[in-house]
Amino acid sequence: MFTDDSHRTEAALAAVTRLTQATTSQTIERLQPITATIESLPPNPATPLYLPKVGAAAVMNEEETRESLRRFIRDWRDVIGSEPAKLSLVERLDQPDGSKVANYEQRPFRYPIRGNYGKFQIRFATDRHVLNMISTCIPDADRIQTALAAITVRLKAEDAIKQLKESEIKYTDPQGNKLSFRAPAASDINPRELVVYILPSKDRPDALEFHLAWEIPLTNAPVKTVYLDAVNGEIIAT
Repeated sequence: MFTDDSHRTEAALAAVTRLTQATTSQTIERLQPITATIESLPPNPATPLYLPKVGAAAVMNEEETRESLRRFIRDWRDVIGSEPAKLSLVERLDQPDGSKVANYEQRPFRYPIRGNYGKFQIRFATDRHVLNMISTCIPDADRIQTALAAITVRLKAEDAIKQLKESEIKYTDPQGNKLSFRAPAASDINPRELVVYILPSKDRPDALEFHLAWEIPLTNAPVKTVYLDAVNGEIIAT
């Protein structure tokens, strides 16, 4: 379990204030709950933020841009919540308005992260001006990995298949209706891999839960993927 930490929040507040030159009250609104990572930049910061300059040309090429991003992440890792070595660039996009977007995935654990965490996105202009960034990375990931390593996986892949076939799968449709179904006989059930699924704690609003889970794709079903806890067999997400 990962909990809200006042010392981490204070350090993040100081870092974001230094980053944006904003007041403390403005900064608090820019932090993610619990993780205290950056949620957004102020729309008009007192001091514009720029990526480091790499290369001699007026406009950086793709290789120089990636190096500039790496240096930026290194310098502001306390705000982002991850060491550069634990972030992998998965997508670099050129937007219709001329801005550029870089999407990263945090990979600090033995198994990949799933859920609404472990991601970092930064949007910037061709002149290196940082327009916005958002991070759902998990700080103190090494400590979490130590705890995860102590967990014993009780359900093997074949056990997960059996458990899923016997379970009622609950989900919410695009209209917000809460529905349920059982895996159809025609559905091909093959657990893909073990993952670390992160979600808010049911019991504590200031905490996140980390589950070792089987990621199970479904065919001929209302949902494409089911996540089944590899310790207790509970379906934790779809």
